[in-house]
Amino acid sequence: MKISKRHLLNYSILVPYLLLSILGLIVVYSTTSAILIEEGKSALQLVRSQGMFWIFSLILIVLIYKLKLNFLRKERLLFIVMFVELILLALARLIGTPVNGAYGWISVGPLTIQPAEYLKIIIVWYLAQRFSKQQDEIGIYDFQVLTQNQWIPRAFNDWRFVLLVMIGSLAIFPDLGNATILALVALIMYTVSGIAHRWFIAFIGVLVGVSALSLSAISMIGVDKFSKVPVFGYVAKRFSAYFNPFADLAGAGHQLANSYFAMVNGGWFGLGLGNSIEKRGYLPEAHTDFVFSIVIEEFGFVGASLILALVFFLILRIILVGIRAKNPFNSMMAIGVGGMMLVQVFVNIGGISGIIPSTGVTFPFLSQGGNSLLVLSVAIAFVLNIDASEKRAQLYEELEAHSSNYM
Repeated sequence: MKISKRHLLNYSILVPYLLLSILGLIVVYSTTSAILIEEGKSALQLVRSQGMFWIFSLILIVLIYKLKLNFLRKERLLFIVMFVELILLALARLIGTPVNGAYGWISVGPLTIQPAEYLKIIIVWYLAQRFSKQQDEIGIYDFQVLTQNQWIPRAFNDWRFVLLVMIGSLAIFPDLGNATILALVALIMYTVSGIAHRWFIAFIGVLVGVSALSLSAISMIGVDKFSKVPVFGYVAKRFSAYFNPFADLAGAGHQLANSYFAMVNGGWFGLGLGNSIEKRGYLPEAHTDFVFSIVIEEFGFVGASLILALVFFLILRIILVGIRAKNPFNSMMAIGVGGMMLVQVFVNIGGISGIIPSTGVTFPFLSQGGNSLLVLSVAIAFVLNIDASEKRAQLYEELEAHSSNYM
């Protein structure tokens, strides 16, 4: 008896994804139309581009969902994907157009490719494939298996070397926001690789401690001196705004201060869809990094909370797929995808609210950015495929057990 995967589709993941994607198109139009009209352009220009990426994303979801997971686990396929990604990263730095001082985009006609976005799902994919092969050894020797020294000819098999190359490559743009997310995602993948749970608490403690000490050091040294450090100079203004955004309203603190104004304007129930004041030129990057500030201004605290609840529901359902999965690769892949989305939400909300320094990270589904939407869609496709494959394997086991009882 053959069980078709189309009957095993997880609607508790697919429906929230579709709702958030459609809501994202509405938010993109709301946050971009006014500025585009003022510039003499079509109000639909950016939402049309976002829509094209979404349609392509839906096609990819269907294709990936139909693939066998064994194909997605192949090392050769993953190696090709990583090799192409490195080429795109190099091209983005060499021929890419700088945006706000950073090189991370490749323009191909009307389309723009942002290779750094694809690194998120690639790292989750690579580490899931890498760690799933060592489950027996990890169960016996714990984290020591994953920290053994590797010979240089086997460097590709050393996950630390791969992460160093992948994440370190973002420093040449520079793109410390996405580098931070990738580092946190890698930490999540490491802690769910099968090592003892006590290490997770230890890693979180070290991370919080190092972050607190770093911020304290920057505060004592002074942002002006910190800005002279190579590579990190461009983020000095963000740290200045983090410490006191109202000290320089016309400069470093302009963005964060106007983010606060937008949230205050929204109140409990918002000004109404399309009625944001801050998006009309007062809040820079209102359609990307600070889009959730505009969501709060237009939908209010209540509406924004409901949207955030839907995002967290989707993330929890994805993580639940990983928890229930019996195959190590499937489990780590699903938990990694959920962790990736959770980290991105935390970093974005933390940045617009001043809890952490702003990193320029977009909000999942709502921010304008076709590359981000495409990566999220591919990640959702992976999880849907994993969930259906796990369910089908379980059904086959139950049918086999049921048949053996009557023999």
